[in-house]
Amino acid sequence: MTYIINRLAPFVVILLSILVLGGCSGLLGEDPREQADKAISDANKSISEHNKLFDEARSTYADVKQKIESGDDPSKEKGRITEARNTLEAARNDLQNARDSLDTVQDLDVDPTIKKYASLLSEAMDAQLAAEAKEIEFYKILEKDPALEDNREKALDLLAEVGAGYQKAEKTYGEAQDLANSHPKLIEAANKAQS
Repeated sequence: MTYIINRLAPFVVILLSILVLGGCSGLLGEDPREQADKAISDANKSISEHNKLFDEARSTYADVKQKIESGDDPSKEKGRITEARNTLEAARNDLQNARDSLDTVQDLDVDPTIKKYASLLSEAMDAQLAAEAKEIEFYKILEKDPALEDNREKALDLLAEVGAGYQKAEKTYGEAQDLANSHPKLIEAANKAQS
C-alpha cells in the first residue's frame, strides 16, 4: 500500500512558483496575488506537517504488523494501533487545512492556469482524504481485532478501497503535473524569480 502525499511536495512548490511568477509579492493588503501567495504558503506548511504525521502513523502501523506477524500477542498491540489511527487523523486535519487554503485561490483574480492547477491539486487532495478516511476505518477494525480473526474480509475490502483511492489521487496529481509541464516557461521564469 503506497501513499501519494510525499509526491505532492514538488507540485505545491511548482504551484508556488507559478504564483510567484504571477506577482504574488505585490502590494500589501487585499492584493489577490498576495492572497494567493499566502494561501499557498499556508498549504505548504500544512502539507509538511501532514507528511510528518502520515509517516509516523505508517511507521507505527508497520511495526505493529511486523510484531503480530512474528507471533506477538495481538491484544498487546491495540494501544499502538490506536496511536497510529490518532496520528493519521491528525495528519488528515493538516491535509484538509492545505486543501482549504488552495480553495481560496479559486475566488482570487489570478491567472486561470493557476486556478486550474490549484483545482486539480484540491481534487487530488480530496481523493487522498477519502482514502485516508478508509485507512482509518481499517485501523478501527484492527483495534477491535488485531489479528483479523473475525474481520479479515472486511479489512481486505477496505484496503482495496484505500488502494483505489490513492491511485485516483496519484492520477489527479499527475494531471496537475501535466498542466505544469505544459506551461514550462511559467515554471522556469518562476524558479529564476525565486533565486
